[in-house]
Amino acid sequence: MPLPYLRSAVPLVLVIAGIVIGRLAFAWMRYRERRMVSCPENLRPAGVQVDAVHAAATGLLDTPQLRLSECSRWPERAECGQECLAQIEAAPKDCRVRSILADWYAGKVCASCGRPFGEVKWNAVKPALRTADKVTVEWEQVAVAALPETLKTALPVCFACHMASTLVREHPELAIDRLGRTSG
Repeated sequence: MPLPYLRSAVPLVLVIAGIVIGRLAFAWMRYRERRMVSCPENLRPAGVQVDAVHAAATGLLDTPQLRLSECSRWPERAECGQECLAQIEAAPKDCRVRSILADWYAGKVCASCGRPFGEVKWNAVKPALRTADKVTVEWEQVAVAALPETLKTALPVCFACHMASTLVREHPELAIDRLGRTSG
């Protein structure tokens, strides 16, 4: 009777399914973030996105095969050989935009309130940048390819100061100075 064999196979199937799903999720999580590479063609920064689904699927039994799903130099250079992938394979964490920014914020203080940046939390309370024209922006608003040049002149701003600056800029009629007068 096949029923006892089936009952003993179910836990094994569940364990194998868990391992497969775990490996897929790990590979997808590892490659899903935006990255900055040096384009081998012109040696300038380029913003790229790895095809995380492809990397996860091909990495199930072996080393993931990487390919780009987006590049800041596309569509003009869409037929490139994607040699920049070697940089991601060699140092996957170093190319991540979040890693680059975390290193940049390390040891700095907010340019507005002077509070030091601790470990950057990338959830809802992300720090921002004050650009050379004195406007605060979220780092996602900066093109990845422009990130190195922007970081040379930008100042770090905490989430609270960025939100206050944005509120004053977008709704000056709601801002009140310390003496209680409206600014609008």
